[in-house]
Amino acid sequence: MRNVNALRWQGQAGHYEVYYLTATEPRSGVGIWIRYTMLAPLQSTGEPATCALWFAAMDPNGHSTVARKVSFAIDRMRASSDPFELRIDDAVLSDERMTGEVEDVVWDLSWTPAQRAYEHVHPALARLGVAKTVLVLPHADLSINGSVTIAGERLELSATPGAQAHLWGSQHAGSWVWVHCNDLHTVDGERVPDSFVDGVSVMVPRLGREIGPSTPVVGRLHGSDFISTSPTRVLANHSTFALTGWRFEAFDGKRKVVGEVDSYRNQIVGVTYHDPDGEPAYCYNSETATLRLHVHERARQVGGWRLRETFVAHGRAHFEYGQRSPVPDLELLVT
Repeated sequence: MRNVNALRWQGQAGHYEVYYLTATEPRSGVGIWIRYTMLAPLQSTGEPATCALWFAAMDPNGHSTVARKVSFAIDRMRASSDPFELRIDDAVLSDERMTGEVEDVVWDLSWTPAQRAYEHVHPALARLGVAKTVLVLPHADLSINGSVTIAGERLELSATPGAQAHLWGSQHAGSWVWVHCNDLHTVDGERVPDSFVDGVSVMVPRLGREIGPSTPVVGRLHGSDFISTSPTRVLANHSTFALTGWRFEAFDGKRKVVGEVDSYRNQIVGVTYHDPDGEPAYCYNSETATLRLHVHERARQVGGWRLRETFVAHGRAHFEYGQRSPVPDLELLVT
């Protein structure tokens, strides 16, 4: 079986690809977001293919954010699939390590690879090529060790919860949100083992109008997989979202989860993405968001649900909001 981290690009125009890692260091509360990317524009743009390294961090205590990006010609990117390894300039990403440097930021992180991957796009839709972007989680529930140094300040990571994801496609959505958290706690403050949630909700342009939201959600709850990705389910899952919040419902058999995400405007990093056709999309990311996840199970009465438990993650959730126009009065740190 092909490694889900393997590079999908085979030299064709009209393709973009992203690898990212998210983590929030629990003692300091500092959230980090690292991306290794490539973009092969359509020939009509006249632009060459490029690759890039991105880094962002947010400190809720100092109310500060930083963002860095450096781009290279595509010949500075090299990849192998067995074992998986991606190199951009001197930076390296594998299934168990990530090292790199951008300006005054250096990272050296490692983890034990996950035993299985999670996919948001149902295999039936993937075969039809309906999705303009495909998202997979090669490593959804990591315990990360290492360090990140930002302008001389060193942040140590020891068993820090986080995740590594891989996505590729030909076009970003018209608008979207995403959340990930694998640092869930009970309302009494006890860590919930072997549990995470990762969901997206997208509005996509079709025939002159936006269709959606489509809302796939995957996760594990106390070691039991939660998969809500069937074609009918993603359209039926309820979702309402905005710049600093998202409420969603997702169903898997006899279980339902209700998620409530809140982020904070002063802890958002705004960046600009570009589609292969040259059109921009504007992303607003927070690695210090708060998530409340209510887990329900089907009750005996017809159509009834019973709240089983509530998980919380105060400042430990990773959240992203995107749209096709920039948000007024919110600085884009990477353009």
